[in-house]
Amino acid sequence: MTRETPLERVRNIGIIAHIDAGKTTVSERILYYTGRTYRLGETHEGTAVMDWMEQERERGITITSAATTAEWQDHQINIIDTPGHVDFTVEVERSLRVLDGGVVVFDGVAGVEPQSETVWRQANKYQVPRICFVNKMDRTGADFDRTLRMIEERLGAVPVPLQLPLGVEDAFGGVIDLVTMRALRFGGDRGETVAEDVIPVQYEDAARVAREAMVERLAEHDDQLLVSFLEGHEIGVTELQKAIRRATISNAVTPVLAGSALRNKGVQPLLDAVVTYLPSPLEVPPVVAHDVSDTEVTYERAASDDEPLTALAFKVVSDPFVGRLVFFRVYSGVVRSGERVLNTGRNRRERFGRLLRMHADSREDIEEVYAGEIAAGIGLKDTFTGDTLSSPDQPVVLEAISFPAPVISVAIEPRTRDDQDRLGESLQRLAEEDPTFKVRYDEETGQTVISGMGELHLEVIVDRMRREHRVEANVGRPQVAYRETMRREVRTEGRFVRQTGGRGQYGHCVLEVAPREPGAGFSFEDRTVGGSIPREYISAVRQGVERALSAGARAGFPVVDVAVAVVDGSFHAVDSSEMAFQTAGTMGMREALEKGASVLLEPVMRVEVVTPDDHFGDVLGDISQRRGTVLGSEPRGNAQVIAALVPLAETFGYATDVRSLTQGRATYSMEFDHYEEAPDGVARE
Repeated sequence: MTRETPLERVRNIGIIAHIDAGKTTVSERILYYTGRTYRLGETHEGTAVMDWMEQERERGITITSAATTAEWQDHQINIIDTPGHVDFTVEVERSLRVLDGGVVVFDGVAGVEPQSETVWRQANKYQVPRICFVNKMDRTGADFDRTLRMIEERLGAVPVPLQLPLGVEDAFGGVIDLVTMRALRFGGDRGETVAEDVIPVQYEDAARVAREAMVERLAEHDDQLLVSFLEGHEIGVTELQKAIRRATISNAVTPVLAGSALRNKGVQPLLDAVVTYLPSPLEVPPVVAHDVSDTEVTYERAASDDEPLTALAFKVVSDPFVGRLVFFRVYSGVVRSGERVLNTGRNRRERFGRLLRMHADSREDIEEVYAGEIAAGIGLKDTFTGDTLSSPDQPVVLEAISFPAPVISVAIEPRTRDDQDRLGESLQRLAEEDPTFKVRYDEETGQTVISGMGELHLEVIVDRMRREHRVEANVGRPQVAYRETMRREVRTEGRFVRQTGGRGQYGHCVLEVAPREPGAGFSFEDRTVGGSIPREYISAVRQGVERALSAGARAGFPVVDVAVAVVDGSFHAVDSSEMAFQTAGTMGMREALEKGASVLLEPVMRVEVVTPDDHFGDVLGDISQRRGTVLGSEPRGNAQVIAALVPLAETFGYATDVRSLTQGRATYSMEFDHYEEAPDGVARE
């Protein structure tokens, strides 16, 4: 089989946004206009195709990234619809890792919201070129210009509007295309017809000024356009589109479009912009892979079917019909159904039993997946999120996907003996799918403890256990994932000597331990000289140190942000062993934790509350009572937006409390911000 769509006409995009900005509705309209669905799904009716899990249709939010393929203007567009709720940012993170471009959806009324900022930072991290779509322009309070200012001020971006809305709120009827200088109106029962017309007289001046500003701004970031601009040439549509494309792909500017997906306005021009301005896999830098035996050695793998296979698994799903599904992106080479590949990180041979092209919750079998494409595979038993799949004869490893540590835990107990038997297997499957969901067994209490990114995250996990795995469980009160760190530099010694007749045990190390900057993590360094500790025992010392760091001296919580150096030690030619040095490392590190002025750290959440003016004081007072720090507030229509930092321990049940405080009229969002030292009262508890 040969490739159906040339690589230059493939687009891998993600649709990303704050919760309720309307991105799933945008995805549904894209599927409808590209002929993938024959009726329009609505999130509020629970019929959205992209929201295929039962909980998603009930809650009206997107939890897992649904992947689908659509065609537009002879282009193949692989779309990943991602969740906007902060508890599910892991889905956004792993999607952005494998995408070439993004469509960021903003609510035209609310503008840039907290999760928009989080998603934007994630996209910056992976240098993903973006197009912005200002949605809900038909809603009361919608303001295109204010959203543009917020994109610039809050996100540090360079927005370039390619359209102007034709009217706002109830009068919103279409858009003015500033590239072609034509008015676009959307007709038919479902907005399926796009009619081009001259720009209405009352908008002519505004459109001319906006186009000049657009060309000027582009010229600041594109030398070829700058030459034409300075020489006073008439800049045609094709020249302008090429300049927009170059500036977008280089992340110099971000094109901005307008519309109302729910009212079926503005989606077709958005699709045009995706194929015109976002990059194909050929236009993004080649992926950098590392040598399996020496990670310092790197190779570039270009997006070509002729290169050796390099693919990244970015999601694992338990499908009720076909079993374990692994979503992957092929960066180079070709994957064929039935082919054996190497999971390089785990050094395991895997076989693709079947290859599937996904469409939300339906699928089609395919024989081959080419460079630059996204698909799902069946039959990969030992492959997990972040694993590299490559040709067995030319193995390489890609940089793994990094995920944040969980911040909240609850104890969970099965209700019956039958539930007990199924609990372990169901939790293992759910943990395979979600790298930010962790499961551990507490030896002291005999309880199973599950941890995640927030209350909603764990609620959905427990709900999925009940629905998908038929496991009923009692859930305890949420527990905060505290951490510990040190405030003082110390030098300690770990010596483990045991003589019991015959061969003994001998391990001895000297450690220097120092605190690091918040968020810097753990570092370990070998500074021994003259072979005082043989090289083969250094890793054992590290393992011992890490074991001690798993439970701090103050309250038994994991220790973070410390630098450990092994600087000296001694060994015995006969009695030394890895176990002895591991034990010595643990002993030395435990002594360091006792001497190093350990302190307790608690997670702090960034909270944004949108409240009517008449409840402003009540919400501020409540935040203060929760040990919160108000960062500021700003008016938005008839409401006030309050930004604050609040310790996670004080936020449990906040949804209920803020509803009762404001008679159900306030909304809020919350995301993890940082860890900080807990006050003495909390530490004593």
